[in-house]
Amino acid sequence: MLLKAFLVGGAICLMGQLLMDLTSHRITPGHILVVFVTLGVIISALGFYQPLVDFAGAGATVPLTGFGHLMAQGAITEAKNSGLLGVFKGALGAAAGGITAAVVFGYLAALVFKPKG
Repeated sequence: MLLKAFLVGGAICLMGQLLMDLTSHRITPGHILVVFVTLGVIISALGFYQPLVDFAGAGATVPLTGFGHLMAQGAITEAKNSGLLGVFKGALGAAAGGITAAVVFGYLAALVFKPKG
């Protein structure tokens, strides 16, 4: 399972790195973030991302495409229960734990480490 996670996660990261390297840096990390999250949403909504998650585990859920998948699944589930408003509630609710963890750990790292000027 570790090898599958490493290979799939590495392949996703390799695609982002190749995009940046082969486009003479016209595509920035911010562009990659938006494109990968959006691709994760689209691929998940089409039903193709869950089999990848089942195959690769964390190799598919940790990268940015996995964040898009998480948001799509939350939106789809909540839309079935609450209609159109559920699309927004579900996407944000599903991602809230990860976003909160990123903010909290980022804050703690800022307290512990000193940035270089």
